[in-house]
Amino acid sequence: MNRPRLLLGDDHAIVSEGLVRLLEPHFDIVGSVGDGRALVTEAERLRPDVVVFDIGMPLLNGIEAARQIRSALPNIKLVCLTQQAGKEYVQAAFRLGGAAYVVKNSAASELVTAINEALAGHYYLSPQLRDKLPEDRFTPEQNPAELFGKGLTPRQREVLQLVAEGKTAKEIAHVLGISTKTVEFHKAAIMDELSLRTTAELTRYALDQGILQH
Repeated sequence: MNRPRLLLGDDHAIVSEGLVRLLEPHFDIVGSVGDGRALVTEAERLRPDVVVFDIGMPLLNGIEAARQIRSALPNIKLVCLTQQAGKEYVQAAFRLGGAAYVVKNSAASELVTAINEALAGHYYLSPQLRDKLPEDRFTPEQNPAELFGKGLTPRQREVLQLVAEGKTAKEIAHVLGISTKTVEFHKAAIMDELSLRTTAELTRYALDQGILQH
């Protein structure tokens, strides 16, 4: 029987080497890349069964890379392996079609199980993150994204207002005391949540909802 084929995406060489050692006994590692654009390119070229990706990759973040892979190759299983534990990241990963979300400090004990669950058509979320879901209702059969419901978080509403006011990502980061990367992530999550695609549409929404005053 052919073993499942895995493509890895992580910009830290030491982490990638550790993942290869951890996963090689169970799967065929067909490639390992260090940025999001290369991950998309190699996924389309190699067509693996599973892509294991980090969120914080250069050139193209892991969430957006995974979204592009999902669009081009909908049957590939997407497994997020990251240090990010925020609810908004968990939500975004599952909303784009991810099958598993594992925090890096649990990789040694959870990652093989998470990948096998994904291959079996189930969902996996690190147990330490399950309290981020409403009423701790995680089950392997239901996409966790469905448990979050609609609506923006307070932080997303803050970002939305500042975007609508015409501030740059750098200016928003300064105002809120967060990184520009986190600002860009929030903006993308807002657009996904509201099915909007341009800053002009975001501004109109903010006006209509009273988030931004005329």
